[in-house]
Amino acid sequence: MIMVAKTVEPKRVMEFDNLPEGCIANVLSFTTPRDASALSLVSSSFRSAAQSDLVWERFLPSDYLSILSQSQFPNLSSKKDLFFHLCHKPLLVDSGKKSFALDKKYGKKCYMLSARSLSIVWGDSPRYWRWISLPDTRFSEVAELVSVCWLEIRGWINTAMLSEDTMYGAYLVYKPSLMGRSYGFDYQPVEVTVGVAGESDPPKRTVYLDAEKPQRQSQRQIIPRRSRHRYRLMAGVEEPAPPPPPPSPEPSVESVPNCKGGSECPKERDDGWWEIELGEFFNKGCEDREMEMAVYEVKSGDWKGGLVVQGIEIRSKFNPINSIASN
Repeated sequence: MIMVAKTVEPKRVMEFDNLPEGCIANVLSFTTPRDASALSLVSSSFRSAAQSDLVWERFLPSDYLSILSQSQFPNLSSKKDLFFHLCHKPLLVDSGKKSFALDKKYGKKCYMLSARSLSIVWGDSPRYWRWISLPDTRFSEVAELVSVCWLEIRGWINTAMLSEDTMYGAYLVYKPSLMGRSYGFDYQPVEVTVGVAGESDPPKRTVYLDAEKPQRQSQRQIIPRRSRHRYRLMAGVEEPAPPPPPPSPEPSVESVPNCKGGSECPKERDDGWWEIELGEFFNKGCEDREMEMAVYEVKSGDWKGGLVVQGIEIRSKFNPINSIASN
């Protein structure tokens, strides 16, 4: 019996480089901006496909034309240039009251609410707040805290403006005043909340706005404000008496933590401003909610001053869904 050996034809392996450029571009459009940039280094075919408008059109939000129509915008040659321009140079929208930008890694929508778009108690009283212009801010005006005993700042954003299925964080963007050192924040924490507007008990956190030496009070005696006067203030009936000068002696404290790291401490941004996280929320798809963010210190009755508030920034935070969900 004679055995005849079969000849097996070797399997053909199709290399990605042999695929049409349009096919490669279509595949890349289902990744993320970060992945597309990394894959462009694989070969010349990938590099050419990664420049395609088809790819970067997918990374732009579906309503980007409507957003761009709210402001003057330079004429850019490609969708990739447009994408990275929005990542590095926030666009002023809503008559300059907000700024719009994109997250560089995943293309998620990010907004900053200007100080003018926030609700600031006594914000229109020059004795307590004043409005100034600075060269290193994206808005025409910022709010400078002169001195208040009742600090309350609130902002709102509709989730329909944001990317779906994305975890967001809200951050107060501020820095020490140019007119002198800040005071009243080194020993006194403030409360912050982020939740659906109208919630009776939104998630609450305690944070410090002074990055150098937050101090927890121990045996410090606070002279309480008269209850009747406080309730009148809360009702908006009258303003407090003019603020006294900043106290020179510091109160006795139990400990002085360094406040290095941790979400309860502020961090310096690349633009020279400071930020403190107010909280986070998950923007589930197809939900239309109004989120409220608040910063307040209304319990101690102590005077606080010397901060410049640029606004509240709402930007995406990394989570596994961010890498696969569309914007």
